Amino acid sequence: MTRPADWSLELQLEKVEERAVDPDVKAAIADAIRYLHSGRSQKRRGGRELVRLLEIARLRASEESEWHVVRQVQDSLDYLDGSLLRPDFEEYYRIHQDGPRNELNRDYVAHTFAAVYHFLEWHYRKILENRQTATVDEVLQQLIDLSNDGRFVDAPAERPGRYRIVRGRAEMALWLERVLRYRIEVEDPAGDSLRIVSSPDAIAVLADDEDGLALLRAAELKRQAESLAEVRRIAEDPDATEHAMQTKLQEQPWIFGGRFVGTDARRRLVPGDEIDIPLIRADGSLHVVELKRSRGASIVKRHRNAWVPTAEVHDAVSQVVNYLVGLDEHRQRIYEEFGIETRRASGLVLIGYPAGDTDAAEEDVNEALRLFNAHLSRIEVMTYKDLLDNADRALGWT
Repeated sequence: MTRPADWSLELQLEKVEERAVDPDVKAAIADAIRYLHSGRSQKRRGGRELVRLLEIARLRASEESEWHVVRQVQDSLDYLDGSLLRPDFEEYYRIHQDGPRNELNRDYVAHTFAAVYHFLEWHYRKILENRQTATVDEVLQQLIDLSNDGRFVDAPAERPGRYRIVRGRAEMALWLERVLRYRIEVEDPAGDSLRIVSSPDAIAVLADDEDGLALLRAAELKRQAESLAEVRRIAEDPDATEHAMQTKLQEQPWIFGGRFVGTDARRRLVPGDEIDIPLIRADGSLHVVELKRSRGASIVKRHRNAWVPTAEVHDAVSQVVNYLVGLDEHRQRIYEEFGIETRRASGLVLIGYPAGDTDAAEEDVNEALRLFNAHLSRIEVMTYKDLLDNADRALGWT
């Protein structure tokens, strides 16, 4: 989901256009700005089309090695998808001021910092008043408990303008979390959920029982978390085989994201080509996953003071390109025989697990692959660690 285009984005793109050098890069950014201005009644237009135009501008900038423009256009995209917040976005580019940094934000941070420490000082003195013999560790533990309980602050309706921290809520929440994760045993939560929602009588009973449904959802999340931990164990094992990884990932298509509804059992759709994992999108189209080694794979190398993908990565991408060409050429037959749409199918290369297998830091690996992916239209290269970290975030455990 993208953020609506606003004045801050407009001003930032105008600054980026000024800093671009190559005429093609300037023209690509100008196309994005022109689209942004094309809304009715002076409203700015955003959405997927603006994102597409910005991705084109990013690609043009990378082709001309204008990496400062690549980074700035990426900031525009991050701002649109919400990963870069407005205060930081406006501060980075001095959007609404040409002089010193935003004093309002600075004062807000300063006052918040002072208020927090004033509250901690007050609570510290209160602890010592009640327990003059309290040790430093005991006082520190009480402050930690207070901080944890603070996550569950509430606003009593009978006391407008006041807020309340109820001591012990964090411990209760931790207990409930452990119950949901480790003590509820549902052999097949997905199947049980299906049977429940298929029964009119059961639906009538559970319609008002949100806690009951929450338990089933929690059990399903627990199962997914356990499967994810097993996949990560395989990815981190230098002796694990690609077959073991393939078998486990095929059972868990949700790890690749919510846009996929499952896998297809047919891996030989084109004569001579065997796809590792054929994923199916919600619209019935195909997404090809090519698995390479997780540990021991050479992902990036040093070249002219920069980290760039290795020949092993390029070979894997070329392999997926060949798959996609074959799928395009046999599109009609595949659709008629299997009901799978392969027109403009996309692909993913999974390779490497940054954990001591390379001299490059994980951030350098991710940056090199991000710039490399910016040049690709239908294929993405990703490390196993990046894929599994994304799945972790989707579950909400991290």
